[in-house]
Amino acid sequence: MDKYDRFNERLRNKKKRLLDSLILNEILTDKRLIKAFMDIPLEKFIPEKFMNVLKLYEDVPNLFYFDEQNPRNYRTISAPHMISIMLQGLALNTNDDLLILGAKSGYIAALAHKLAPKGEIIILEANSEIAKITANNLKELKLEDKISIIIKNPLDGMPNLSPWQKILVTGAIEQSKIHPLLKQLDENDGVLFAPIGPEFVQIYTQILRQKNEFYGKKQLQVKFSPLITQVELDELELITDIDEIEIANESEVINKVPSLYTNKINIKYTSEILDKIVPEHQVKIQSIDETQRDDILSNLNTIEHNIKNLKKEEDIQKSFEFIDDIEVKLDNLKKFKKLFEIKVKRMQNILNQIRSYYIVRKELEKSVLYDSAVIDKKIEIINKQIEQINLLLEVTQNEINKIKSL
Repeated sequence: MDKYDRFNERLRNKKKRLLDSLILNEILTDKRLIKAFMDIPLEKFIPEKFMNVLKLYEDVPNLFYFDEQNPRNYRTISAPHMISIMLQGLALNTNDDLLILGAKSGYIAALAHKLAPKGEIIILEANSEIAKITANNLKELKLEDKISIIIKNPLDGMPNLSPWQKILVTGAIEQSKIHPLLKQLDENDGVLFAPIGPEFVQIYTQILRQKNEFYGKKQLQVKFSPLITQVELDELELITDIDEIEIANESEVINKVPSLYTNKINIKYTSEILDKIVPEHQVKIQSIDETQRDDILSNLNTIEHNIKNLKKEEDIQKSFEFIDDIEVKLDNLKKFKKLFEIKVKRMQNILNQIRSYYIVRKELEKSVLYDSAVIDKKIEIINKQIEQINLLLEVTQNEINKIKSL
């Protein structure tokens, strides 16, 4: 055994001791999460310059980001006991879709994927540098096709991709700011878990949605740093900083779903209902009705056809027509999503990226054509656009093959 192997063995033993302690203290109770902790290496989510071997697999937060220009701006991966409380409080099922607000370097999302491997996970992060770190971490562990990271104001959530079975807030959030998020929960036992309160102290609170009723349970007092909510860079910089981003016109989203932002919600605090929340057994696809198969394949085949047309189309306005039609077909597929595990949200997210690139290209067309900087930017945007179109085509074809095999 060489030096590197011995080091890894020591870390593994240290991790086992930590998990034994959490289990003994009845903090870590989900066997799936125990395995996830063993499988996912925490050290892969901490940049080398911040690595503190003594703190690895101790029950303490781990620093992964520090802004030298602003020493108060630092971010940590939560302590293992807190991560256990977060993920177990969500009661993740195998095919749950999870929205995570605040990246935490991607470690929590990677653990969550082990609990909901057939669901779709999207992270919203306002800090572009943290988003880039997170994307690189996920790519290194080959999770980039399982977990998406978007630079966006986390407080808005993702209403266009709702409903979400689960929403996890990883930074302090005020009570009034959670109402738009609660409206995005699945009406059938959707759960939000968040540290709610002012900057100095919060209560980690579990909120369950049943139809239009919301039930809350206050779990424990915590102290989290505030959730970053300011998108820091301009739209062009965001697009070139990271492969998976969304440049959304927030006013358009709000206009489409005004009820998400205007209705206040009455939360009934109780433990009786929430104590009964436990992850369900996996729902297996036993068979598929021929009518359903034809309907699903018809929509997917139309999407595939539109993507191929999009690749060849040079007229930007015509391209938006193909994008709009793809969006309609994705909306048609939502009713089949959970039962047949169709990656609708991943496809919609990629389509949002593509639309964003076309928006930027349209703006660039208004610029001075002989400006070399504009030309370079345009080439860069087109290359990224093509990359995302190819990715959407690949995901669509995989979904077609999956449905044909059922």
